Amino acid sequence: METQEGAELCFRHLVNNSCKKPMLPQSDAMLIYILLSIISLLTAALNLLVIISISHFRQLHSPTNLLILSLAVSDFLVGLLLMPIEILLTEACWYLGDRMCALYYILDFIITSSSVGNMVLISIDRYLAICEPLHYNSRVTLDKTKICVCLCWIGSVLYNGIILKDFLRQPDSHISCYGECVVVLNYITGTTDFVFTFIGPITVIIFLYVRVFVVAVSQAQAMRSHVAAVTLQHAKTVTVKKSEMKAARTLGVVVVVFLTCFCPYYSPALVGQDIEDSSSSSTLVVWLLYFNSCLNPVIYAFFYPWFRKSIKLIVTLKILQPDSCDAKIL
Repeated sequence: METQEGAELCFRHLVNNSCKKPMLPQSDAMLIYILLSIISLLTAALNLLVIISISHFRQLHSPTNLLILSLAVSDFLVGLLLMPIEILLTEACWYLGDRMCALYYILDFIITSSSVGNMVLISIDRYLAICEPLHYNSRVTLDKTKICVCLCWIGSVLYNGIILKDFLRQPDSHISCYGECVVVLNYITGTTDFVFTFIGPITVIIFLYVRVFVVAVSQAQAMRSHVAAVTLQHAKTVTVKKSEMKAARTLGVVVVVFLTCFCPYYSPALVGQDIEDSSSSSTLVVWLLYFNSCLNPVIYAFFYPWFRKSIKLIVTLKILQPDSCDAKIL
């Protein structure tokens, strides 16, 4: 009986203080690990293709694509760093120590909040492109977009450093047994994170895309009715480039998928519970949040012809040829 009980423990020599492993059939556990490993590999590989495409080809160097590049970097880090560690956590045993546990969660929170920031920036970009097309080129430039992206990442690091400062000082303060890696946000920090990482950004995103939708509908109605007598100012307002509308639709799909995957993570806060992340709770919700990082490049491949063209050039190694960065992608 002692041998059997010891086999269920994360640390067999700590009989009284060790966490217990979940009793899963070996075949089921292996299938889960293989499936999650494939998702992790696909997430990293597909987002790496997005990063290489936008970075390499000069025709893709636009403010909107720069925001997509920043989002792809955060999604790539999810597949490269967060997903493999979360696979280890599915065993419900943490063997890497308290410092690595703290490092994992600070990276988790930084990458997640930077994704939210990128989504807000993408929504602002589409709002300006569709609703204020005459001022878009002057207001939105590559240099300004680079500054916004840098501020997004720096702000994410500083913000989460403040939110998790108590956890970083004592990463083992909430563990109930050895072999557990858990972070618990108290009421104050949990409410702050809920407002600034969920309620605030989602409110902004929804408001801006509703405005974009209203302008798009008004433009479609104006085109169908073939109104001839219309003021010059109104004509400038409803006239939007077809490419801008297509980009808005594509990024709108990205935003909707993001909200669908992101909202369940914060559902406990909606009913007044503490937001808790651990190896033994919310595993499905966390993986749903991470899976969004795998879906984004799939959406690009489905809606963006330039991404499909760039993938062919990358896979066939034609990007190694001289002047390949000037290739016609658009």
